[in-house]
Amino acid sequence: MIDVTVQNGTIDQKEIDAYIAYGRKKYPGKSIIAMDVTLDGDFVDLKYQFSPQPFERIRRITGYLVGTLDRFNDAKRAEERDRVKHGV
Repeated sequence: MIDVTVQNGTIDQKEIDAYIAYGRKKYPGKSIIAMDVTLDGDFVDLKYQFSPQPFERIRRITGYLVGTLDRFNDAKRAEERDRVKHGV
């Protein structure tokens, strides 16, 4: 169910469905949870809101790009723990 808000007028369900289909085509892989439609004469402004996407933080540690330290051996873990952190 997508929450749709229409401002400055009304539109029928067929037009709403077309705007939702347009958003799904324009933003593949994203899940639309809400859409704001603002009518201004012959112009329509569409604003889509998407469900949050989980992401994994990737850091550069001791010359490696890693998300977690679970594959590091004890020496690399100690190297990461003892490093000087900048830009906190």
